[in-house]
Amino acid sequence: MFRSGSAWRSVDYWSSIQALKPEDALKSLARRNPSFVNRYVEEADEFGFSLDTFARWERYFRFLYEEYFKVKAQGVENIPDEGRVLLVGNHSGLLPVDGALLTIAMCNQHANPRRVRFLATDWFFQVPGLREWAIETGQVRATKENCMKLLETNEIVGLYPEGIRGVGKTFRERYRVHDFHPGFVQIAIATQTPIVPIATVGGDEIYPNFVNVRSLARLLRMPFFPLTVTFPWVPTPLQFVPLPVRWLIKIHEPIMLDYPPEKATDRKLTLKIAREIQYLIQRDLNELLRERKSVFSGWDGD
Repeated sequence: MFRSGSAWRSVDYWSSIQALKPEDALKSLARRNPSFVNRYVEEADEFGFSLDTFARWERYFRFLYEEYFKVKAQGVENIPDEGRVLLVGNHSGLLPVDGALLTIAMCNQHANPRRVRFLATDWFFQVPGLREWAIETGQVRATKENCMKLLETNEIVGLYPEGIRGVGKTFRERYRVHDFHPGFVQIAIATQTPIVPIATVGGDEIYPNFVNVRSLARLLRMPFFPLTVTFPWVPTPLQFVPLPVRWLIKIHEPIMLDYPPEKATDRKLTLKIAREIQYLIQRDLNELLRERKSVFSGWDGD
């Protein structure tokens, strides 16, 4: 069967990933990205991050980033080289693929690569197997205390103020940003941490969610129970194969909130700032969607 050059590259790339033994994953990452590995190789992380586990999964998500979704990231250099920072964006996609792709961009395209510690909902830490994976790849349970502790140690913290409502959007709600919870603004002011807004196009279409069945979600203790093109009709793992949608991640310059720490308790102020950042991201999404040629071909110049 004839294959295009691009398809051959994808096949070759995937074959090389499959051939790479788990014990060689860290060595491979160290060859490609020595500064990232050197930063964390001797660290004992109190939240359970494992560089070995990260290295094993990095190659799979890099395949998705480079070959499958062909992600285009704009403004990666806007994420500070050092110091604490909050990455704040729109959330989508049923599974937190957007966070994984942003991690890959930071790990492989930044001049001074660092890990991103995403705050994850309790559900991820209640599922056997998934809990260990989430912890060892760097995710942290979403609490104010954990967020403050990460920022105190100058980590990059990623969060999605839409919460679980973002990933559970139905297809007709795609790219409509739900109201941001102002907690991230309160933390940013209290810790004097810059905020980096991020708009992501692509995630809302990889698993078109036609309806959420709330009764089943409650019965199974899931945050939502979606009905998609493949879930739950197709056998596992095929039901989790995403559509090959083109992604674009737009990363803004940091915003430093010029308020003293005591202003963190000003509910009216923090809600106002949260809405302003929400509307900034919504405007970006609207503009990027207008410029997109199609779901699968992306933007001019890709």
